[in-house]
Amino acid sequence: MTTATATTLVRGRGASSAVLKSEIRLFLREPGSLFGVMVFPPVLLVILGSIPAFREADSGPAGLRLIDAYVPVTVLLPMIVAGLQAMAPVIAGYRERGILRRMSTTPVQPPALLGAQMTIHGVAALASSLVSLAIGRLAFDVRLPQQAIGYALALLLSIVVALSLGALVAARARTAKVASAIGSTVFFPSMFCAGVWLPVQSMPHTLASVVELTPFGAASQAMSEAATGGWPWSHLAVLVVWAVLLSGAAARWFRWE
Repeated sequence: MTTATATTLVRGRGASSAVLKSEIRLFLREPGSLFGVMVFPPVLLVILGSIPAFREADSGPAGLRLIDAYVPVTVLLPMIVAGLQAMAPVIAGYRERGILRRMSTTPVQPPALLGAQMTIHGVAALASSLVSLAIGRLAFDVRLPQQAIGYALALLLSIVVALSLGALVAARARTAKVASAIGSTVFFPSMFCAGVWLPVQSMPHTLASVVELTPFGAASQAMSEAATGGWPWSHLAVLVVWAVLLSGAAARWFRWE
């Protein structure tokens, strides 16, 4: 490696770090994104847990309490919000305003900005998910996942899938408004599949079988199975397939200009 090449790499890394810090500051200044990703899911869990019927024994599927079934839902919700409602419009807006094109003439390449956005929203979603797990355990006596490794794998794969889906929406949207419209269109079916209105375990068998093949239906089932001590191999496999397909499609169709 020549001295010039090494200097360029060092400058590029330093510039990428500066981009990450700048994007963090911008993210923290967006109350809508902060609320949707980090506040709304835990608050929803508190509201649901405050309903007496949700805490009654054997009130949910498979003899579980309803609050036990809804913890995976509130764990998944911040990921869906982060990918579709928060990250996708931001990236599409950067393309719309020519920021990505101008970055291509600097030491910071556009992928650094995309990486910063995915890192920020991924960390925010993970933090919100962990808060929901803590609230479920401390406030409503929801047991922690008995198969911790399987649950962690499902959690991480779900984040990858959600952010890849958001990147795919941003790839196809020419403007921030279009990204928001597409994101909203995909957002509600994603919430349904995650079990926001009806836990997947409570769905009719045929409907549940279809939902389990969707990204967030598989994620919900993987977390529920791992929570009770099982290894959710089939659901993890579905998540891996979706992660590969969505990330590949986002990379294939993404345009910086």
